[in-house]
Amino acid sequence: HHIFLFWSRVGMSFFSFGQTAEIDIVLNDAETRKKVEHKTEDGKKDKYFLFYDGETVSGKVNVTLKNPGKRLEHQGIKIEFIGQIELYFDRGNHHEFVSLVKDLARPGEMAQSQTFDFEFTHVEKPYESYTGQNVKLRYFLRATISRRLNDVCKELDIVVHTLSTYPELNSSIKMEVGIEDCLHIEFEYNKSKYHLKDVIVGKIYFLLVRIKIKHMEIDIIKRETTGTGPNVYHENDTIAKYEIMDGAPVRGESIPIRLFLAGYEMTPTMRDINKKFSVRYYLNLVLIDEEERRYFKQQEITLWRKGDIVRKSMSHQAAIASQRFEGSASSEKALSQAKEEDD
Repeated sequence: HHIFLFWSRVGMSFFSFGQTAEIDIVLNDAETRKKVEHKTEDGKKDKYFLFYDGETVSGKVNVTLKNPGKRLEHQGIKIEFIGQIELYFDRGNHHEFVSLVKDLARPGEMAQSQTFDFEFTHVEKPYESYTGQNVKLRYFLRATISRRLNDVCKELDIVVHTLSTYPELNSSIKMEVGIEDCLHIEFEYNKSKYHLKDVIVGKIYFLLVRIKIKHMEIDIIKRETTGTGPNVYHENDTIAKYEIMDGAPVRGESIPIRLFLAGYEMTPTMRDINKKFSVRYYLNLVLIDEEERRYFKQQEITLWRKGDIVRKSMSHQAAIASQRFEGSASSEKALSQAKEEDD
């Protein structure tokens, strides 16, 4: 009986002994750095410090001993800066595309609370932070006190935005589509590349109308693609529905479009990020006739994030980025027809 009591006590102290220290990570420019809202995996929104590619990440790691009289033995203290992609269907397998480590203290003993400075200079942050339906791209700092039995860790997430610039010369999208002898329309959007606070300006012109159309709208569709080969997952999400017309159009009628993007939650277009995922946006022109048949024409647009201040150093990067984004617009001239139930 006595022996059992003795063991249970040792057991208790063994478990409580893990949390003998607390770690805190504080950024040097926490007072002045801008914070932005970012969606977490559970759909909630939190505010995080905002960083851009090439910016230095620096600060302090505070280690506070919980029992001041008691020394803390450790196998070293370090801080890491990590950028990683996690695919939800492959949980626990994190693909790190940035991984930097700084040692703050060699193995030894701490007799009192201490503060360690760290700096990751001009860190490359090539991709935008993203929380999607099947994938998450995040950047974070992780401070670790290595211990023989259980490490003490603390993480601090940050958000990265990627900025680009595009030349003002931005080809418009112009297309004539139709169904043989029933319907011919011509639509035009002023650009094929829009920044996230831009306005889509366009018009639709009816050349031939022999179908009883009762409704017409433009949808913005976000398409997230994850995985490769046989394991590709597509998630389509309708971000915006914009009614252009209610009632039947007549031949020769022209309908203007003005769609403000700032009100919607969108990210820049992301193509083949680290060979793991893509996020693309499409304008979908939808016509519905009196028999509830749907006719639609989809067109990809490129979305990009405009900086409040365009940095001089960025123009070269941006030029490279914009070349990378040059997609070829398809020039097919058919309207897809789909019944409501296929949708």
